[in-house]
Amino acid sequence: MKCILIIGQSKLIFVQNFILSKTYSSVNSLYKKDHGKVAFAAPSNIALVKYWGKRPIQIPENASLSFTLSECRTETSIVYKKREVNGSDFLITFLFEGASKPSFEPKIHTFFDRIAPYCHFLHDFEFVIDSKNTFPHSSGIASSASGMSALAMCLVQIEHELGAGLSAEERKEKASFLARLGSGSACRSIEGPVTIWGEHHKIEGSSNEFAVPFKQKVHPIFENYQDTVLLIDKGEKQVSSTVGHNLMHGHRYAKARFEQANSNLEKLSEVIRNGALDQFIEIVESEALTLHAMMMTSLPYFILMKPNTLEVINSIWKYRKQTGVPVCFTLDAGANVHVLYPEANKKQVLNFIKTELAEKCQNQQYICDYLGIGVKKM
Repeated sequence: MKCILIIGQSKLIFVQNFILSKTYSSVNSLYKKDHGKVAFAAPSNIALVKYWGKRPIQIPENASLSFTLSECRTETSIVYKKREVNGSDFLITFLFEGASKPSFEPKIHTFFDRIAPYCHFLHDFEFVIDSKNTFPHSSGIASSASGMSALAMCLVQIEHELGAGLSAEERKEKASFLARLGSGSACRSIEGPVTIWGEHHKIEGSSNEFAVPFKQKVHPIFENYQDTVLLIDKGEKQVSSTVGHNLMHGHRYAKARFEQANSNLEKLSEVIRNGALDQFIEIVESEALTLHAMMMTSLPYFILMKPNTLEVINSIWKYRKQTGVPVCFTLDAGANVHVLYPEANKKQVLNFIKTELAEKCQNQQYICDYLGIGVKKM
């Protein structure tokens, strides 16, 4: 059962299961624990069908489909302790790779404030959050996705230990819901290897509130599918994702784009079941280029690809045509290139990357990854 609160033209849907009874937290003595520690690792993900444009609060304009990664992940632990005096503020210490990072704390406070209606214990405890990434900072991997999903999973686990009584499946669903409120794409990192976020009439159980795992059998060709991330430019993006998403409001091509994405998601869902790699390549590359086309045709307009991004794309097209190897690319909202290919072609493609593409990367750096299963308890 859902309650719908109408605010302006948008619908904010609050799933009742996520707003738990206060019986386990309204009286201090009812908490099952007064201190503890939890830790989770959560991966990044790469969208194959992109979402670009959202409504408040963190509601996508179209459904998206992503591959969950494995090696590129954030590892987060939280030590929690009952406060001596409850308050209306949050007591948070944030550490990044063991060192104090006060500059990160405002974002965590904003996240806590947003999720407080769904996590009643946040004002009753103090938290020491320690987080680290397995991939280089500013490497073009979506650290907000892995970071927020790891943090959300930790908080749901704390709630469980305090007595909330959610099942393992419900905890993952709630973690995806909370992660979305911190970073939209983070909701897709809780499960894997393929996840869908956004309501779609052909995807049973799909939701704007949280991501759901792809429920059909994935074709064997996609097992351990490889994603090598070419670090073309590790500098800060010239425009934030939030600003980029907002530029879709009033965009002359927005409506057609949202319809295209939902159509591509339906097609790609079938491809993931049947293993048709030619169609996979066509959809995935088209989605990547369309994402950047929307940026280039917004007002203000901007270009996030770099000259070497285009060089890499052309090299991939040439190599695929000459060899028949089913390698393709996708892009996030930046210059770096994700090179996607079956595990069976790993040796060939890595040799191609080393001999032809690495020189186009900043400091010849790239990261090898593959499909994963989502968050893991540490």
